[in-house]
Amino acid sequence: MSGREEAQRMLRLARSDAEAVRALCDRPAIADEIIGFHTQQAIEKALKAWLASLGVDYPYTHNIIVLLNLLEERHENVERFRHLARYNAFAVQFRYPGAEQTPAELDRHGALADATSVLEHVERILGK
Repeated sequence: MSGREEAQRMLRLARSDAEAVRALCDRPAIADEIIGFHTQQAIEKALKAWLASLGVDYPYTHNIIVLLNLLEERHENVERFRHLARYNAFAVQFRYPGAEQTPAELDRHGALADATSVLEHVERILGK
């Protein structure tokens, strides 16, 4: 699979997670942790799509900071996305009993805006 094909595949997956956030964010019965998890996943996958578009074999990680650092090492301007690291608290490794981190309260519409922002940026990079 080419870097572009992998980028498009990851972007499709990221969009699915962002759509889950959109569908669930106004439903009070859905826990913040669920919304945060899908937000984190959308951001993670969008960043991996960005890396794939550059021909980078990204690591198996859920850490947004690691992905942003890899982009920065390739001279990509990621400064406007640094705040997205706060969604690391919702990553899969923290969804199990005994997790070290407890996520803070979530601004659901802010989370949707954050996921949408990085998705739109990567879509522009891919020429969509």
